[in-house]
Amino acid sequence: MDISSWLSLVAVCVIGAISPGPSLAVVVRISVSQSSLHGVFASFAHGLGIGFWVFITLQGLAVVIEQHQQAFAVITVLGGMYLVWLGIKSLRYAGQSNAEEIEGVGASYWGSMRDGLMISLMNPKIALFFLALFSQLVDAQMTTIVKIQFWTTVVAIDSGWYVLVALLLASGPVLPWLRRNVIWVDRVMGCLLMLIGLKVMFG
Repeated sequence: MDISSWLSLVAVCVIGAISPGPSLAVVVRISVSQSSLHGVFASFAHGLGIGFWVFITLQGLAVVIEQHQQAFAVITVLGGMYLVWLGIKSLRYAGQSNAEEIEGVGASYWGSMRDGLMISLMNPKIALFFLALFSQLVDAQMTTIVKIQFWTTVVAIDSGWYVLVALLLASGPVLPWLRRNVIWVDRVMGCLLMLIGLKVMFG
């Protein structure tokens, strides 16, 4: 991959990663209501979910989703339902900042990874995003090494951004203020996730 193509990929992926959306809401909710480490676990898992979409897009399977709108619609509705479920969960446990109050410590890390992974896996629009992006950068003669470069770049940028968000919340005055008002943060995030989920489901 030449440097100009790589820089184009980096620029688009950075813009896509930092754009506010359900993924950011989930990482913030996990980091505030549990811990920054939980947020880091969720961030890496989210990056792996993005990596899955990058892989199937490079293999050409995203075209199948684009051509089979019913499958796309079903996955979209399931993704919206998952967001609504996360919102209900956030409202239900509002103010319970200690993960142990909800589930065991080990399970809570897995739960954070599950939420981070699922929020990216259950969003087929990500596949279409990469399909549109890669159509400008990918050619039929692309080697396995270049595909690995693509995959690594996208996953590193996505995971890195959300890890940065989780760690920034752990420093300075932001996290203490959020922790003091965690019940309201949980309620706001819960409502936000539910609204996003309903918007995804009903357009």
